[in-house]
Amino acid sequence: MVHASSPPMRTFGRQAAALVGAALLLLGLAAPARADDISATGRGVVRVVTIAIVDDEVVGFGHGSGVAIAPNRIITNAHVVELLARFPGNVVIGIVPSEGSKSYQGRVIAVDAVHDLALIEITGVRLPTVALYTGPLEEGSMVTALGYPGNVDLATAKSAADYIHPLSPIRSEGVFSGRRQMSGTDVLLHTAPIARGNSGGPLLDPCGRVVGINSAITRGEEGNSSFAFAIANSEVAAFLNKAKQPYVGVGTPCTSIADIEKLDQAAEAQATALSDASKREAANKAVLAREAALTAARAAADRHRENIMGLAVLILVLGAMAVGAGGLLDAQAMRREAIIAWVLGGLTMLGAIVLFVLRPSGEPILPQAVAAANKPLAPTVSSTAPLGKMVCRVVPERSRVISSSTQDVTIDWGKAGCMNGRTQYAENGSKWDRILVPSEEQTVSVLQFDPATRSYANSRYFLSADQMEGLRKIRATVKLKACSPDEAGRANLATQQAAIRMALPARPNEKIVYSCTPAP
Repeated sequence: MVHASSPPMRTFGRQAAALVGAALLLLGLAAPARADDISATGRGVVRVVTIAIVDDEVVGFGHGSGVAIAPNRIITNAHVVELLARFPGNVVIGIVPSEGSKSYQGRVIAVDAVHDLALIEITGVRLPTVALYTGPLEEGSMVTALGYPGNVDLATAKSAADYIHPLSPIRSEGVFSGRRQMSGTDVLLHTAPIARGNSGGPLLDPCGRVVGINSAITRGEEGNSSFAFAIANSEVAAFLNKAKQPYVGVGTPCTSIADIEKLDQAAEAQATALSDASKREAANKAVLAREAALTAARAAADRHRENIMGLAVLILVLGAMAVGAGGLLDAQAMRREAIIAWVLGGLTMLGAIVLFVLRPSGEPILPQAVAAANKPLAPTVSSTAPLGKMVCRVVPERSRVISSSTQDVTIDWGKAGCMNGRTQYAENGSKWDRILVPSEEQTVSVLQFDPATRSYANSRYFLSADQMEGLRKIRATVKLKACSPDEAGRANLATQQAAIRMALPARPNEKIVYSCTPAP
C-alpha cells in the first residue's frame, strides 16, 4: 500500500529554490474547462505544492491534489502536507488552481492525521466550490478521479516551474468496488487509475459530486491489478463538521439533464393539457349559464307581457264600467255626474287600448351574466398580472441537483415581470426569463417563471473563467436592471438575454424546478 502523493525529496537543487519565489507569480493561462459535469468540478480542483526551506536550502518538496469545499478552503490528504510536521515553520504551501494565471499561498487550518485529511485556507481568489454527495453509492457505479498524477508531470514537465503552472486536472474513470476499512478509516475501493500526485484529489460520481478523497493505491507488482482507495464521503463530512467548515451536501440521486428535460417537457405538456381542460370546462359552464339565463329571461319576458295584457284588459273593463255608470247617471237626470263618468271611462278605455298596443314584444332582455358569457374567454392567468408573495418548493423528480441548496424559496411576483420588487424579467412567450451573470462566481443562472402553472426554474451553467469573461462582456450591454413598466425596455432586455443564451452550452449542468403556492 502506497500513498498517491509525490514523496518529499530531501534535496532538489538550486532550480527548486527558484520554485519558491515563483510559486505566487503569474505564469500563464490554464486550458478552458469543457462543459460537462466532471470538467465543471475540475474548476475547483487544485494542485497542492509543499516546499521546505532551511537556511536557504530546499530540503523537501512534494505535491498532491486538493479540491475547493468553499471559495477559500481546500480539502486534501494530511500526508500531502506532512512536511509541516517535519519542518515546522519552514514550509511554504502553494495552491495552483486549474485555471487562471497565478498560484496562491495557503495555510493549513485543520489536520486529521488518523483519517488522512487536511483543510487549507487561501486568500486572493475565490474558487468554484464542489458539493459532497451524501447519499448511498451502489457497487459497480461509475466514478471519476481528478488530480495531478506525478507520472504525467515527469513525462511533460520541462522545469520545476511547470508544477505551479495552472493546468486542468487529469481525469481517469473506473467503478466503485465497495467500502472497506483501512487503519480504522472508512474508505472506498475503486478502479479509477491514480498515481502519486493524485492524493487529496476528488473521487466523483457521474454528476461531478465528491464521493471521496483519493488517498492511496495498492502495488501492482507481479501481475497483480492495482486498486485505489479514497477516504469515504462520511469521513470527509465528519472531518468538515469537526473543523466547523460549512459545505454543500447533496443526497439526491444522479440523473442526466436529458432525462430531466424529458420529465420537464412531459410535466409542462400535462400542465398545458390541464389548463386547456380548465378553459374548456369554463367555456362549457359559460355556455350552460348563458342558456339557463336565456331561458329564464324568456320566461320572465313572457310573464311580463302577459301581465301587461291582463292589466290592459282590466283597465278596459273598468273604463267600460265607468261609461255604463255614466249612462245610468244620465237616466237619473244627473247630467253633470254622467259627463264626468263618461270622460273618465273614455280616458280609461283609451289608456287600456294604448297599454295593449304598447305591450312588450316578449323578446328577453339579456342580463349581465349572459352578456359576459357572450364575450371571448380570457386566459386563466394573465401573464402580466401580479401574483404576490409565493412559497416555492423543489420538485425533486424534475430537478437535477449538483451543488445548490434545495430549501424553499420565497418570491414576490409583481406586475409585468417584476420579481421581488427589484429585478425585471423579460417576456419569453407566456413565461418570463432573467439571466444572471455574476461578477465573481463562475456560474450563469437562467431563471424562468411561468405564471400560468406557477412554476419557477433555475438552470445553472458551470463555466470556465474564459467563458465567464466573454459572457460578462455581453452582460455589460444590458441596461435594464430595476423593474420597469416600459415594454420597449423589456423587449430590449429579451434581445440582450438571447445573445447571452446563444453563448451558453446546449444544456445546463444543474436544473432545479420549484412549484409555487401563495404564501400564508
